[in-house]
Amino acid sequence: MTSRQIRLDPAKQVSDSRVSASAESLEVDCAQSVTRGIVLNRIALGIAYDGRPWQGWQKQPHGQTVQDTLERALQTFVGAPVSTVCAGRTDTGVHGLNQVVHLDTDVLRTPESWVRGTNAHLPDSISVQWAQVVPAEFHARFSATARAYTYVILNTRVRHPLWQGRAGWVFQPLNIDLMQQAARCLLGEHDFSSFRSSQCQAKSPVRTLHQLDLTQQGPRIVVQLRANAFLHHMVRNILGALVQVGQGRESVDYVAQVLEARDRTQGAPTFSPDGLYLTDVTYPGYALPVVTTEAVGLDFLGIC
Repeated sequence: MTSRQIRLDPAKQVSDSRVSASAESLEVDCAQSVTRGIVLNRIALGIAYDGRPWQGWQKQPHGQTVQDTLERALQTFVGAPVSTVCAGRTDTGVHGLNQVVHLDTDVLRTPESWVRGTNAHLPDSISVQWAQVVPAEFHARFSATARAYTYVILNTRVRHPLWQGRAGWVFQPLNIDLMQQAARCLLGEHDFSSFRSSQCQAKSPVRTLHQLDLTQQGPRIVVQLRANAFLHHMVRNILGALVQVGQGRESVDYVAQVLEARDRTQGAPTFSPDGLYLTDVTYPGYALPVVTTEAVGLDFLGIC
């Protein structure tokens, strides 16, 4: 199977013939795994969410997370408990444009039914964008080869309430040229210990950063990052260091020095989660839909 991503227009939902399937085709073509004699179908869902009301993605005892809320909605829809696995866990306040999850179920529904039925039980801040049957070997986390995040900084003298929770705000003028120069040292494979949270549970601090672009869009600075995977708080810690350079508090060499130190205590404060968006997850060999920023009016996030 060749690698292909379908650019999904939300107005079409999953009725597009490229990604939809009938109930009959589910019985014939679906990925199946057998547990205790029960045939399970693996379903992938694309999830979008406003991170402001939630305490991050991962399930917590208090139940106020995106995963908790999604699984409650799925349970109500199918009438049985449902467990989900996501492509990448996001922190409190971080937004999702193209989060991907998978679940296993013996329930047969059309993709349109998975979207409409689950959304009927979700709050306005969380929405299933698409659904697709996937092979049994597909795994939302381990089948992904790259994740992409975008951070939006509002660089204005006075904060604006309509951007609250949607962009990080810096009132001091930022020199984007210096930030771009400082960022170059982070590209490639490195030990990112200086940019990982002390609570990070990853076995290795080594990650490969494929993209780190900064662009000026009027009063906004948009930072796009793509890597094979990210450490806990890695993006926000990188942003914290770049902002220090942009403000003139540190030299251009500062980011390289922090990287070389491999010591989180040598880094800048963790930047706000407000402007951080999980924008894309890459799955070579799987024709999964992708909701484009253009389709939903979020062009400034930079995903075509």
